[in-house]
Amino acid sequence: MISAVAWIRKGVAAEKPTKYEMTEEEFARLQAVADAEIGSAKRELKKKSKLDASILNDPALKDFNLEDYSSASEAGDSDGDSDDEEGERAGAGDVNVFSNIKGLSYYADGSEDPYLQQDDGSDEEAEEMRIFNSDNLLLVAKTEDDISSLEVCVFESEGDNLFVHHDFMLPAFPLCVEWMDFRVGRKAAASSSDNAGSAGNYVAVGTFEPRIEIWDLDTTDNAYPDLVLGSSDRKQLRRLRGKPHAEFHTDAIMGLSWNRLARNLLASSSADTTVKLWDLAAATCVQSYDHHKGKVQAVQWHPSEASVMLTGAYDRRVAAFDSRAPAAVSWWQTDADVESIMWDVHSPSHFYVATESGAVRYYDVRNVQGGKGADPVYTLVAHAEAVSAMDQHPGVRGLLVTGSADETVKVWDVRDGRPSMVVSRNPDVGGVFAARFCPDEPMLLAVAGSGGETRIWDMATNPHVRSVFGGAAAAAAAAVQEKPLVGVVDEAEADADDTREAVLAEMHGGDAAEAAGQGSSDDDDEDDEDAAMESD
Repeated sequence: MISAVAWIRKGVAAEKPTKYEMTEEEFARLQAVADAEIGSAKRELKKKSKLDASILNDPALKDFNLEDYSSASEAGDSDGDSDDEEGERAGAGDVNVFSNIKGLSYYADGSEDPYLQQDDGSDEEAEEMRIFNSDNLLLVAKTEDDISSLEVCVFESEGDNLFVHHDFMLPAFPLCVEWMDFRVGRKAAASSSDNAGSAGNYVAVGTFEPRIEIWDLDTTDNAYPDLVLGSSDRKQLRRLRGKPHAEFHTDAIMGLSWNRLARNLLASSSADTTVKLWDLAAATCVQSYDHHKGKVQAVQWHPSEASVMLTGAYDRRVAAFDSRAPAAVSWWQTDADVESIMWDVHSPSHFYVATESGAVRYYDVRNVQGGKGADPVYTLVAHAEAVSAMDQHPGVRGLLVTGSADETVKVWDVRDGRPSMVVSRNPDVGGVFAARFCPDEPMLLAVAGSGGETRIWDMATNPHVRSVFGGAAAAAAAAVQEKPLVGVVDEAEADADDTREAVLAEMHGGDAAEAAGQGSSDDDDEDDEDAAMESD
């Protein structure tokens, strides 16, 4: 399952990511954390287990000496390892394999032989990890077989190639991700002296855990995040689970928003019904807002007013307020629980609200009387199920995209307050949980969902989108063939395909195209039928 995606602008990422090397202090820190986790797990197991010391004292088991079994076994293994090590040492260094030839030494470890050229493959590995300025990077929050991770994917537009570059292990199911360039953690000392800090390449991740993890995307093989916002006292968090607290979250992190105008500020919304404002430079919560009465699903800073934010919750309400004066809140009532919210970047006095009922509402933030917002400018009945994904084109006014649990993505023309559907498509990702336009190539849309797949849709090649938003130039070039959706390349499958083509080529005198073409007639007919159905 993929729950969230986010793009990174071209040229932001380091060309050659740094491989993380742990220090002795960090090893000790990880060991302390592991010991604490193991101790906590043992205490929990002891409370829940029905076994006690009386089992070990059972006369029938006394002869087996179970209490000392592990230590005795380890001691035996240790002795065996020592013998092996001594034997290896005896066979290395100055031992002459041929007794009649002086100076010919045998080395058990080839790396110790001064006459052998050592090739650790580091240059080749560094080249494979290289990121070019032409690469689009996509962050994918994924859970598979109860293991959660954040994948950093590279999309090469020229070859329509999407692949995983590196990833980070996450502590729990991810709910939201937010890219930011404010330098924190180990690299914070390298920041400039002003409050803004120097640019970096980071991602904040919210999960079912009540803490926010911030990772350095320019460093691979990270053992732990560069910064964690929230309490690390697990006992305290269990005791306060879901109860609002002024200094940290006590339940799942459901929404994140980085302030691009005041770059040291990060806002978060939580299932504990609060919204919190974090100072990234100090790594502390500087303000907590408790105006909602239900789980706060989403939060977003205003695109041009640095102190204004928008929040939406499961109490079926949306709030707009100035973070400096949180008592003056403007409210809008919705028909169902809020799924997502979004300021209109083309008209910042308006905002969109998507709900669980499948509707999208468009409001004017200026139409407020006594703190109560007016009715929506228009209501779009977008889907039969919850609108779980929503985004607007950053450059084309009125181009709105919605995704739903009904497994479809729809493109809308919402110009002049008269919304109409342009095209509907099933991207084959299951229920759609994320849909995001690429900032550098805005007609590229990343779509992901419950099926655990990511698709890149080049909307510029879709004839319906071109005819509505492309203008006269696009209409003149209406013969452009639409590209298929691009998914993540599986290296094993790609190698298998290459092998198959090589075998076919050998069987048919080196003409792989002719070999592959045999039997393709039926497939082409089916593709033509599918295309006709989609066009209809």
